[in-house]
Amino acid sequence: MSETTADMEGVLKALRAVAESTRLRLLHVLSRGEFNVSELTHILQQSQPRISRHLRLMTEAGLLERHKEGSWVLFRMREDGPAASLARTVTALLPQHDPVLAEDRARLEEVRRERAERAARYFAAAARDWDRIRSLHVSEERVEAAMRALAGETGRFGFYVDLGTGTGRILELFAPLADQALGIDLSHEMLAIARARLDAAGLAHAQVRKADIYDIPLNEGVADFVTLHQVLHYLDDPAAALKEVARILKVNGRLLVVDFAPHELEFLREEHAHRRLGISDAALRRWLKQAGLSLIKTHMLPPPPERGDQGLTVSLWLASKET
Repeated sequence: MSETTADMEGVLKALRAVAESTRLRLLHVLSRGEFNVSELTHILQQSQPRISRHLRLMTEAGLLERHKEGSWVLFRMREDGPAASLARTVTALLPQHDPVLAEDRARLEEVRRERAERAARYFAAAARDWDRIRSLHVSEERVEAAMRALAGETGRFGFYVDLGTGTGRILELFAPLADQALGIDLSHEMLAIARARLDAAGLAHAQVRKADIYDIPLNEGVADFVTLHQVLHYLDDPAAALKEVARILKVNGRLLVVDFAPHELEFLREEHAHRRLGISDAALRRWLKQAGLSLIKTHMLPPPPERGDQGLTVSLWLASKET
C-alpha cells in the first residue's frame, strides 16, 4: 500500500468514526476539555460500556487521545494529525442551538461545578498550612509579576510546560501566552484542583497530566518555555530533573526556575516535606551547566521586613538551551 493510500485510509477511518450521533456528541463535549468515562456517561446519559466502545473507536481513528491518571482514564480531542483537523472541522459544523447538544453542555457545566467544589474542599483543608508558608515571603502577586517580567510580558510560546504544576496557578498565568500548554504533576488531588482552575479560566488549550518530573512523557526538543515554580526543594535529585528539562526544550527554549533561597526554617522540612532548605545560586548554576543550559538572568525578592531572619527570600533564574 502506498503512503498516499495509507493517508487516505486514515481519513476514511476518521470519517467513519464520526458518522454516528453519539460520537458527534462526544466530539462536541471533548472539544471543550478533557473528561473521564464516568463524567462522559453522566453528560451523555448513556451506559458506560456504550460510551467506552465509542471512545475506543474514536481513539483508534486518531480523533481522540487518552491518558491514564491513577484509576482514571481521561479523554480529550486530539491536537495534531489529519484526524485532529477533521475533528475540529466537524465540531465547528455542529449546530450549537441543537437541543441535545445544549443539554450535553448543561450537564458538562454540572461536572465542572462538581470538580470545582471537590477542589475547593481539598484546598480549604490544606489552606492553613499554605497560608503559613506564604506569609513568610513577599506576596504571590509580586512573585508572579517578577516571573512575567523575566519571561517577557509580550512574548508568545508555541508549547509551554509547567512542571510540578500543583494547583495550576502558574499554568494559568502563562497559558494565555502559549498556543498549547501542559501542566505535569504526580498528585492526583493537585491535578483535580488544576483542572478545575483551567475550566474556570476557560483555557481549553491547556491540560494537565500525571507524570514523573524525572521521566517527562514528551519527545526531545518540543517545549519553547518551561517553568519550575517552588519544585526543586522537594526533589531528591534536582540536577537530574534539570537534565530532563533540557531534553524536552527546543534550542533557544527558555526555562524559568522559582524557589526559596537557602534558609534555616526546619519546620518546612519536618512538616511540609521540603527535602532542601532552599536552593543556593551556586547550586542552581552548577545544575544548569551540567544540564547544558545557560543562565541568562537572576532576580531576588527579599522577605517582608517584619519577618527578619524568619522570612524567605524568593529566587528567580531564567536560563536557555543554546545548542
